[in-house]
Amino acid sequence: MKRAIRVIALIAAILACSATASAQFRWGVKAGVNVNSLHFSGVIDDVTSSDNRAGFTGGLMTEFRMPLFGWCVDASLMYTHRVNNMKSENADVRTYNNDYIEIPINIKKKFDFPVIGNFLTPYVYTGPSFAFLVSSKAVSQAWRNKSVDIAWNLGLGLEVLSHVQVSASYGWGINKVAEYTGANNQTVDLGRNNCWTVTAAYLF
Repeated sequence: MKRAIRVIALIAAILACSATASAQFRWGVKAGVNVNSLHFSGVIDDVTSSDNRAGFTGGLMTEFRMPLFGWCVDASLMYTHRVNNMKSENADVRTYNNDYIEIPINIKKKFDFPVIGNFLTPYVYTGPSFAFLVSSKAVSQAWRNKSVDIAWNLGLGLEVLSHVQVSASYGWGINKVAEYTGANNQTVDLGRNNCWTVTAAYLF
């Protein structure tokens, strides 16, 4: 029994080393645009709605491809700028800006079709994104932005000539991203960021 366990452990170690050796690790640069929408669960005193506004994102990405049916893991380190227009009850509009260091981590599935696989490879991906606030422009003195914005992304893309990746994703906000203190000094959490993002990346 012990000998069988040792043999199984040895085979597992050999397979793990082989998988690591044949896995493909790449890195590159990525940039794109985002359209952010801040959704409220209720109405607050001086901000009643938010309009979508375009922002931008850019940074570095890595991709680790396993030798298993086109499965990959990718991660990015991005500078992300998000913008919203806030409308108050008296129809005043104020701009709400946030800058983040964002780290999306995705599980990616590539589809290697015959003939076209060397030129065009479609893929889908999903995973969490962690955005850490580095600067902001608040809507009012009663509004305080939280330091972390967490979302879950779902996207699809196309790899061209094994180096260029163009993708589009939608991220659902998981946590509430701001605190609001009302006239009675009661603080409530509010606002979830949902975001469309379109990016292009070049991997070396």
